[in-house]
Amino acid sequence: MIDVQRLRVLRAVAEYGSFNRAAAALHLTPSAVSQQVAALERSVGAEVVARSTRGVTLTRAGRIMVGAAESVAAELEHARQQVAALGTGRTQLTVATFTSGGRLLLPAAFTRLTKAHPGTVLHVREGEPEDTLPLVRQGAVDLALAYRFDGPLPVGPGPRSGLEWTPLLEDPLHVVLPLGHRLAHQTALDLTDLAAEPWVLGCLKTEVYLRRFAEQAGFDPDIRGTTTDYFFARSLVAAGMGISLIPSIALAPGMPGLSTVPVKSPGPVRHIGVATISGRDRPHVTTLIQALREQATRHDGP
Repeated sequence: MIDVQRLRVLRAVAEYGSFNRAAAALHLTPSAVSQQVAALERSVGAEVVARSTRGVTLTRAGRIMVGAAESVAAELEHARQQVAALGTGRTQLTVATFTSGGRLLLPAAFTRLTKAHPGTVLHVREGEPEDTLPLVRQGAVDLALAYRFDGPLPVGPGPRSGLEWTPLLEDPLHVVLPLGHRLAHQTALDLTDLAAEPWVLGCLKTEVYLRRFAEQAGFDPDIRGTTTDYFFARSLVAAGMGISLIPSIALAPGMPGLSTVPVKSPGPVRHIGVATISGRDRPHVTTLIQALREQATRHDGP
């Protein structure tokens, strides 16, 4: 029989990349972590980590076991929540979300959920997809409103195995310029038209996309600032600091003194959807996803 505690230790080793850092996170000694991993290897009959002077990496068997560990952790958390609900008669639902998507979609969806299932206790955790998707796999949250720039979330075998992806909407990025800019009244722009412009961006992932595109197009973007807030980025554009790339759902509320211009196809797009644990039927989650899909259809763009 495979020991659950050993699986927990392996998950920490996979997350932190070394026995020492995993031991610190688990409040164990490095020797204890090493012994737990060795015992797990004996129980499964295969090496689960490859040890080197630079740390440890998962073997193929180790990746399989970490996937199993995350499934076990999710099931245990789900069972804990069900038991807790027995005493109160109220279902707890925890939703993770990124800021702009949550602001657009969640309030109305929550209203519909609580009408359909009175007494539901809602919790919200804000975070970027790279932080919230692991929480879904671990059972720490029931679903995550998330996005990707490079297409819908891949599901199936791999680092996101065990997740089910429900697409909600495509969220194209737009160029935001001061109203008096020479290109402010164009019907569409190619990013190469803006090669000489200074930029202020509202998301690190937008900067990564812009730099990747610029490298392919042969120019080096002049990035004057990167924030974690699209409204702040737009205010800097209005102040004349530069131009920006902003997703359509982050363009509300409007701001005076700005012009919004679409990017010529194929332009950058965020693919927004909901990630949940595969194969788990929960009426509250189903109701919330349906409400999110209906709310997404009401988004008409900037």
